[in-house]
Amino acid sequence: MNYKNISAVCLAALFATACSKNNESDKAAETTAVVDSSKVVADKKMAEAEKGKLPKPYNADEDAAARIEMLIAQARKEDKKIILQAGGNWCIWCLRFNNFIQTTPELKSIVDQNYLYYHLNYSPENKNEEVFSRYGNPGEKFGYPVFIVLDSSGKLIHTQDSAVLEEEKGYSKEKVIAFLEKWK
Repeated sequence: MNYKNISAVCLAALFATACSKNNESDKAAETTAVVDSSKVVADKKMAEAEKGKLPKPYNADEDAAARIEMLIAQARKEDKKIILQAGGNWCIWCLRFNNFIQTTPELKSIVDQNYLYYHLNYSPENKNEEVFSRYGNPGEKFGYPVFIVLDSSGKLIHTQDSAVLEEEKGYSKEKVIAFLEKWK
């Protein structure tokens, strides 16, 4: 018996099996990638359709610094806090949050009773860099939307990452209530 020939045959068989398994896993990975990219495309189309139906609260043409100064004066008179919802009409999560607040009576009531609410625009047309720099550019850290809570004198008291308020493709009512209640 020639052990060299047997060893060579065994090595060839092992190599063929390994290559076959690699090809199978490569094909599975390619299939998964195609399915994943198809899902991403479908999700983007759905988000664009949803975006088209939601109100657009951000105004790229507005002087945000002047508007915030007006809100601070009003907050002093009414003894309310201010929430700046930073983001833009390009951001599906920003639009979803706005819609969630506006269409959920319990949330709208908490906001209306305790806060002045402003949609601070961040977009290619107007990045409001000077205003964002006052608050440490939280969008760079957290993305959008991000919430900047000011006391009635305009002092920053909290920055809220919106990701912790999310639930599936929306927001958790309980988490949003807890956020609003904590800072009112």
